Amino acid sequence: MSGEGRPTRRTALAAGALAAVAAGCSKYGDEGAEPEPPPSTPAASRSGGSPGASGEAPAKGPVLAKTSDIPVGGGKVFKDEKVVVTQPAEGDFKAFSAVCTHSGCTVRDVDDGTVNCPCHGSRFRVADGAVAGGPAPRPLPPRGIDVSGNSIRLT
Repeated sequence: MSGEGRPTRRTALAAGALAAVAAGCSKYGDEGAEPEPPPSTPAASRSGGSPGASGEAPAKGPVLAKTSDIPVGGGKVFKDEKVVVTQPAEGDFKAFSAVCTHSGCTVRDVDDGTVNCPCHGSRFRVADGAVAGGPAPRPLPPRGIDVSGNSIRLT
């Protein structure tokens, strides 16, 4: 047999296809498991938050709201941006994903110190996004904001 010990074209193609499938599977983990949410930056407060890991200031998006739009002890849901901005204490602004960690519904409102999901009754604290009640398994992930003057921007 000539070429003994050398891979054939068919063997090489099959090995490449298997490697691609294995790489794709490892990205998503176990079948049926929820994918991890993308990493997000911590919410910033009026003090400006922290710059990115590279030492540069985070990029700023368009103005999301005025500081006067966010009530102290409450917040506001921005459905299009899938973010909720809260003000747990005077001048302390936080931002979290508006996607409930239970089943992916968009939260509805902020009332009585909690961010509320209409689907199954999960509630999250305005101060840190922690679960305050309901079936949600994890807190709302923080989102980056920049508060400058009276403007709040996503970063």
